[in-house]
Amino acid sequence: MIKEMPNAERPREKLITQGAQALTNSELLALIFQTGSRNTNVLTLAQNLIKQFGNLQALFGADAVSFCKSHGAGIAKYAQLQACLVLTQRLLQEPLCQRQALQSSTQTKHFLISALKLEPHEVFAVLFLDNQHRIISFKKLFYGTIDAATVYPRVIVEHALQLGSCAVILSHNHPSGIVKPSLADKQITKRLIQALGLIDVRVLDHIIVAGHLTYSFAECGEL
Repeated sequence: MIKEMPNAERPREKLITQGAQALTNSELLALIFQTGSRNTNVLTLAQNLIKQFGNLQALFGADAVSFCKSHGAGIAKYAQLQACLVLTQRLLQEPLCQRQALQSSTQTKHFLISALKLEPHEVFAVLFLDNQHRIISFKKLFYGTIDAATVYPRVIVEHALQLGSCAVILSHNHPSGIVKPSLADKQITKRLIQALGLIDVRVLDHIIVAGHLTYSFAECGEL
C-alpha cells in the first residue's frame, strides 16, 4: 500500500521534493488517479494499466469500453485520463487560440503531435500563417491514405486565399509509427510547393507525425 511506503518514495512527496521529472510514468499516473480499487493500490493499478496497454499513447488513446475492461479501472478513472489529455492538448494549442507566432520548430512539432498522434487513420493537415508566421488557422483537410491522388492542391490553395495566408506548414500523421517519408509524401510535397508558389504562399515545412516522433522536411533539406 502507498501508506506503507517510506515518505520519500511516495509519488506525491517525491514530486514535491524532487520534481515531476523524477517520477516514473506509473507514479505520475497514480497521482492523477489518486485512489486504487478495493484490492489494488493506486500505484499497482497504474503499473498494471501501462503494462496492459504497452505504452502511454495506447493507454490515453483507448476508448471507454477497452479501458474499463481492465481490473480496477472504471469510468471515473477513464474520465480523469481524458480530462488530463484534453488539458494537455489545449495547452499546446494555445498559440492557435491567441494567434501567436510559433517560436520554434520544437513548439511547432509539439503542437502537431498533440493534434495528430492519436488519429487512427492518416490525416493531412495545414497550419495557415500570416506574414509574421502567426497562426491564422489549423485545418485537417484530408483523411485516409495520403498520396498524390487524395491530397488536392486546389483545396489548400483556396483555403490559403480565403484566409489571407502568406505561409503554410504542411503535416500528416503515420499511424504505423514509421516516421520516414514515403515516395508519395515527397511527391505531394513538391506538388504543393509548386501550387502554393503560384499565389506567393511559402511552404515553410512538411512535418510527419508518428506517435511522439516527427520528421521535418525542412530540417532534412527536402524542401
